Amino acid sequence: MSPKLRALLLVVGVVLPVDQVTKYWIATNVSPLDPIRVIPGFFSITHARNPGAALGLAQDVHVAFFIVLTLVALGLIASFYRKVEARDRLSSTSLGLVLAGALGNLIDRVRLGEVIDFLQFDLGLFIFPDFNVADSAIVIGVGLLLLDVVTAEAEESVEVGKEDGP
Repeated sequence: MSPKLRALLLVVGVVLPVDQVTKYWIATNVSPLDPIRVIPGFFSITHARNPGAALGLAQDVHVAFFIVLTLVALGLIASFYRKVEARDRLSSTSLGLVLAGALGNLIDRVRLGEVIDFLQFDLGLFIFPDFNVADSAIVIGVGLLLLDVVTAEAEESVEVGKEDGP
């Protein structure tokens, strides 16, 4: 098994079950009317249902749209994965995070017609929309991919600069 496949499977094998177990726990133990205030005035565990997209957008769009959109995203992830070098664990880990997050929210949409969110941060003037482990994995995965692209471009420009040297 290649290092990139091992990294991808490990991430999906950890993140996806954690996402589903936490959502199940929330659904069975936390009332939508009674959040758990972990750090009062800053962080709460809630029980929110989101039939729409990220940040509560597109609430009135049919669930089939989100399912199709997720399937397209899964196809793009597979396409990117095929282009990753066999030893590139960072890109594979990043894609594994995005894949696990997309699958976690897809499972909710197929099973429930909506996504269970439960992490809420109150930033004083702004209460950040509730999110979940899958959402976090997607954001971290995309962030790591962007960081990888930026650092690769920086390394390339340094190498080109050395070749052009004095």
